[in-house]
Amino acid sequence: MTKAKIAILISGSGTNMAALIYAAKHPDCPYQVVLAASNNPDAAGLKLAAAEGIATVVHPHKGMTREAHDAVMDKAIRDAGTDYIALAGYMRILSGEFVSGWEGRLLNIHPSLLPKYKGLDTHNRAIEAGDSYGGCSVHLVTAELDDGPVLGQTAVAILPGDSEATLAARVLIAEHQLYPRVLADFVMRGSGSVFSV
Repeated sequence: MTKAKIAILISGSGTNMAALIYAAKHPDCPYQVVLAASNNPDAAGLKLAAAEGIATVVHPHKGMTREAHDAVMDKAIRDAGTDYIALAGYMRILSGEFVSGWEGRLLNIHPSLLPKYKGLDTHNRAIEAGDSYGGCSVHLVTAELDDGPVLGQTAVAILPGDSEATLAARVLIAEHQLYPRVLADFVMRGSGSVFSV
């Protein structure tokens, strides 16, 4: 089996990146992680990726236009031979040019049951609305924030007395299970054979 090559973009601890990396170690996984890239030199996830033998790239965005920074990241991603990109806590809104260049091959995980609660502060918003469930969604990235087609979701019960932190901790467990499965399914369905970039 020819495995699809995945680049993961992170800005922080990289726990979802770690879930994807560990899932990729299974021999039946249809993808391999070839690059971890970040806009944040202090992103802890970069150390984990390097320790796992995955190439890393970091390029701070300060002092750059969004388009210029995205162009630098895009070149690094393409130079790695990437077939798909997985955003995993990448705290940057991507330029339209970057998104269109990876249309249909750019995935994100979001901590709500989309289309509910796009953007930030998702857990508090779900609690304050009196929802019975929060959760997470994996979706394709489009030009509009958190608006692309949903590929998979996991609902997570909101318990009496839940805080943002307690709900977020349970949703993160769900994210770590959902993202590798949805990415693997998408790669298997979407390519048939691996894309050439």
